[in-house]
Amino acid sequence: MSGSVSDYRSSGPKFAESDVIERIESYRKRRPRLIDEHITLAHGAGGKSSAALLDAVFVEAFRNPLLESLGDGAVLTLPSGERLVMSTDSFVVQPRRFPGGSIGELAVHGTANDLAVSGAVPQWISTAFVIEEGFSVAELKEIVADMATAAAVAGVQIVTGDTKVVAKGAADGLFITTTGVGVIPADRHLSADSVRIGDKVLLSGSMGDHGMAVMLARGDLALEADIHSDTASVSPLVELLLAAAPSTRWLRDPTRGGVATVCNELAQDCGLAVLLEEDAMPIHPMVKGACEMLGIDPLYVANEGKFVAIVAAEEVDAALAALRSHPLGAEAAEIGQIIAEPVESVVVRNVFGGSRMVDMLVGDPLPRIC
Repeated sequence: MSGSVSDYRSSGPKFAESDVIERIESYRKRRPRLIDEHITLAHGAGGKSSAALLDAVFVEAFRNPLLESLGDGAVLTLPSGERLVMSTDSFVVQPRRFPGGSIGELAVHGTANDLAVSGAVPQWISTAFVIEEGFSVAELKEIVADMATAAAVAGVQIVTGDTKVVAKGAADGLFITTTGVGVIPADRHLSADSVRIGDKVLLSGSMGDHGMAVMLARGDLALEADIHSDTASVSPLVELLLAAAPSTRWLRDPTRGGVATVCNELAQDCGLAVLLEEDAMPIHPMVKGACEMLGIDPLYVANEGKFVAIVAAEEVDAALAALRSHPLGAEAAEIGQIIAEPVESVVVRNVFGGSRMVDMLVGDPLPRIC
């Protein structure tokens, strides 16, 4: 299961409009089909059910080229030629405060990170609050203060917003929606189309901290562990990476669905395969132990302050050095590479040389983690 770096893709072909349309149609055919008649929690987990719902309902209704790229944000080209990224997200996490963070911090970090991994420098955020009748004003002030602090650290301004109050029992306390806008530097281009056989897969830090922290904070399990969410703005780390490894091909933050799901999305988009090395993937012992006790594969557990990067083989050492120079990237690791086949698939190889296929997330093992 290896591919030569002299593969035809190394020449970096340009795709005509007809090629792009053909790739989009091929992608649609591969995506899971919506067979459910009612919405389930699995439709919000970021895996197969989410993809099916997205395609059958939202993409079908709103179809346009900007939407159909299905990235973390839409890349918009202004008449002046400047490029922006716009991204939006909603946050419904329970509990609203958990070890290492809160719904307020998560709302800012989640949107800023979607902009950063799309290649943009985050600039502005709008926010909307759906507040349940009877919600504590003191708690609301704390959450808004968390957002203000997170925005200052991330270097973004919260410039507009909205509030709605609904009847008691209609919103589970508080829901927050944020939309962000960032500016893409003129010489920056990231896409799955640029991925080549032989490129390396990097993870900016340990897996699964956020999902496990939230799960244990709910107190529903007879399990205690000192696990803290990794929620943070990754924009400074992305800028360090791109300065050190300017040929970086692709970035994505592995939130809902985890590393496994974003690697599957990459494999489908680039038409190649992702080979991950099990013993190379960083994971804290307590997170690994909690996952084992709960029967959950850490590859599918959400992260809120990490990203997966595909970098050229010749730049991997510089990329890792840059990532590890920053506190957020201290545990950055090379976890795999891009190979030729099995096409559009993700394979995990263990220390004994055995391998297993890893699909997109099915179901929703950890609901309401963001």
